[in-house]
Amino acid sequence: MPTNNDVKIYAKKHGVFLWEIAEAIGLADSNFSRKLRRELPTNEKQRILAIIDEIAAAKQKINAAV
Repeated sequence: MPTNNDVKIYAKKHGVFLWEIAEAIGLADSNFSRKLRRELPTNEKQRILAIIDEIAAAKQKINAAV
């Protein structure tokens, strides 16, 4: 299985782009992509999954208002 595939699948499932995650944690898209090349520590992975949830909730709220 590719490195950090669970993060990528989780983001895709929730309709969140990797660049949106990068922006939320204050990294350039390219730096975040490089970071995903190596397996993340569990605590950092949990933080990223929580950010994905926050972004997805914000998108859902915006779509509900339209």
